[in-house]
Amino acid sequence: MIYTRDHKTGYLFDPWEYLGPKRRKLLDESWAGLFRKEILSELPADKIAPFFTAGFGRPTKELYTVLGVLVLQQMHDLSDEETIPQLAFNIQWHYALDINTESDEDKYICPKTLWNMRKIVTDNKLDNILFNQTTDKLARVFQVDTSKQRIDSVHIKSNMRRLGRIGIFVKSIHKFMVNLRRNHKEKFETIEKDLVEKYLPKKALSCFSMVKPSESERTLASISTDLFERIQHFSDQSDITAMHSYQLLLRVLKEHCKVTEASDDKPAEVSLKPSKEVPSNSLQNPSDTDAGYDGHKGQGYQTQVMETYCDEEDKDVKSTKLNLITYIESEPACESDANGLLPAIKSTKDRGLGPDEALGDSLYGSDENCKAAEAMGVKVISPTMGSPRTDILSLSDFKLSEKGKIISCPKGYTPVKIKTKKSRNSVAFNSEHCNNCPLINKCPVKRGKKHHYLRFDDKALRVAKRRAKEQSPEFKDRYRWRSGIEGTMSAYDARTGVKQLRVRGLKAVRFCVTLKAIAINIFRATAVRKAINAIEGTPAGIQTSFYRAFSVFKEHFETISNRLRNIFTPFIYHYEFELKMAA
Repeated sequence: MIYTRDHKTGYLFDPWEYLGPKRRKLLDESWAGLFRKEILSELPADKIAPFFTAGFGRPTKELYTVLGVLVLQQMHDLSDEETIPQLAFNIQWHYALDINTESDEDKYICPKTLWNMRKIVTDNKLDNILFNQTTDKLARVFQVDTSKQRIDSVHIKSNMRRLGRIGIFVKSIHKFMVNLRRNHKEKFETIEKDLVEKYLPKKALSCFSMVKPSESERTLASISTDLFERIQHFSDQSDITAMHSYQLLLRVLKEHCKVTEASDDKPAEVSLKPSKEVPSNSLQNPSDTDAGYDGHKGQGYQTQVMETYCDEEDKDVKSTKLNLITYIESEPACESDANGLLPAIKSTKDRGLGPDEALGDSLYGSDENCKAAEAMGVKVISPTMGSPRTDILSLSDFKLSEKGKIISCPKGYTPVKIKTKKSRNSVAFNSEHCNNCPLINKCPVKRGKKHHYLRFDDKALRVAKRRAKEQSPEFKDRYRWRSGIEGTMSAYDARTGVKQLRVRGLKAVRFCVTLKAIAINIFRATAVRKAINAIEGTPAGIQTSFYRAFSVFKEHFETISNRLRNIFTPFIYHYEFELKMAA
């Protein structure tokens, strides 16, 4: 049966009154108060309810509580064993989840239930719905200006060991043998005993980690041959080839080896590919088949993060404006950042949080991305890829008009003729000027029949215009705000531990990363709300002694009134009861 509570309707009598004004104020000003007031009722309990039966079976745990626990677990970077006592005894969690009873049904969740609920959310991508609904609510509450945003990626490591090529081969063969012995013991016994002793025992695997660098090539050749022979040995047995571990062997063989097919005279042979030919999306560890490889950051995953930002210099103004993470998406580390910009813009546009301009590094600012983003109404502010050569002149050294026409060459000579055909452009200069020019050996202008010609396409012209604008103070002043997202990545890891996760696989990584992004938004919103309340609660100018005295009087008055109410409330109830009995 489905069990949910209404968290939008208030209480007739405050169940948290026993805390007293000071502790209650601490709760209200903390993340728990913001979560209870703004986030709890926005959790998509209606999306998880269809996985249970409405009128049959034992009641579920309160669905808002379960979803809230999943968020709070990632917010505080807790394991399942650490999460259970937090829900049972932590008053901040009780306040955030609106739990005011002392029953085990409300304050206890077993590890199996926590695991099942997390699997439902992960398998059905409800983590994206969680992020979208909570982010959209915070954007409305804090009136977030989404016109200016910036994007970058952060490298994520899952809970897997870093393996070299020898380790990948050995672990794959070991995993296959373990599964074969477990599920097909009769066919496992057909494998030679020396191979079983070589790859199956865990103690034997440790020997491969002690291979000398001078012997690594010979060891790899031997291991690749063993792997190829296991594949051939079971290739005609459908029940074996359908095993996941057998498919991993095929993947390793395809990614790391070249197979020469058998001929009349020679059997099939296998040889290793050079390490440079192994693709970046190759298998990194049999325990985590989704992970990729990035040449700069290594094995694992990466997450695209887009956030709003405030470009005000005044610290007091910035403290009252919420920088909100509006987009989060996880992918293998082998994916290029160039493919992350357009999905981020589309996602935020569909939710009404789209930017008017987006800051990103050079990978996001490819010419194709800039054109596509401009068609979506977004201006991309990003430096162009690569560095211009200093020993020769480029198209950006020529003076251009606002419409992109060549006005003059670097020496100031104007063109005699300009011709445009589709996306191709040709600009002719006087040959007499070019022949006598001291820059002729560095200039891209080439001699023709009648003139010297500068030929280029529209893409080269757009890149040249961008390079010219990058030297302007206006561009540098606007682009400097991109570096602020590095602070976001640092806080993202420091507060939630996002760069080193306890899980493996893309779905589990996406779940953790997405909910940790919700946590960062909540932490930021709590700080902004506290700053706003401090400004609104203080009179303009310097706080006067009269105002401080009034605050002290107000606090004592509230304390006295609460005590008097606790004393006289029983007498009032008794008097009302006597009146009813007399009537």
